[in-house]
Amino acid sequence: MIIAFSADDNEGVKSRISHHFGRCPYYVFVEVENKNIVSVSGEENPFFSSHQPGAVPEYISSKNADFIVAGGMGPRAVQFFEQFKIAPIIGVSGKIEDVLDDILEGKYEAVGVRDYDPSKHDRHKDELEHGHT
Repeated sequence: MIIAFSADDNEGVKSRISHHFGRCPYYVFVEVENKNIVSVSGEENPFFSSHQPGAVPEYISSKNADFIVAGGMGPRAVQFFEQFKIAPIIGVSGKIEDVLDDILEGKYEAVGVRDYDPSKHDRHKDELEHGHT
């Protein structure tokens, strides 16, 4: 299983998860097998400056990712990822290593378009707007 993380920096699992999946500066790809990390690679976001709708999901799909983890994303982006059979996990913040442990323990669920509720899945944006982190 490969989990893609939107990241603010390129420090592997020590990277901080970026709020926005498409405008993040980096992606960190973590391959996991039997709850153990097999490999970690970071890449610059080729669409950091600008991107067309669907470009990032297609790029993440080209990396064979099963999941995308980001602080937030809208319902249209969720739909694009679903078209590529990539499950979004959103509304999270912190370091990849901490969130990864929680994902592997089943503490986060992927969101689908039918389940999408922005009040639940854009929590980090609210925290930033109100000065909480």
